[in-house]
Amino acid sequence: MPNLSPVEAVLLLALMTLVTYVPRVFPVLLLSRRSLPDPVERWLSYVPVAVLSALLAPTLFAPQGAVDFAVHTNPFFWVSIPVFVIAILTRNLFATVLFGMALVALFRYLLP
Repeated sequence: MPNLSPVEAVLLLALMTLVTYVPRVFPVLLLSRRSLPDPVERWLSYVPVAVLSALLAPTLFAPQGAVDFAVHTNPFFWVSIPVFVIAILTRNLFATVLFGMALVALFRYLLP
C-alpha cells in the first residue's frame, strides 16, 4: 500500500464513506414518502427469509464443505429441526435462541 499524505488519506476516507453511504440512504430518501405497490411489498417481505436461508444453509448442510448429515459430526443440522418447529410455533426469537442453545449444549454433553 502506498504511503498517503494526510490530505490524500482524508480524501480517500471521505470518498469511501460517500460510496458506502449513498447507496444505502438514497433508496430510503427516495421511497420514504411513497407507498409501494402490494406485489412489490409482498415480494420484499420474502427478502429476510431468503437472506437467512442463504446464510444458514451452508452451515447446516455442509459445515466442512461437503454435505454431512451424521449426528456426531454435524449436530447443528439435527438441532435445527426442532428449533425451526419451536420458531414456527412460538414466533418468539428469545425462546427459539434459548431452545437452540440448550439443545446444542445437550447434544454436546450427550455425544462426546
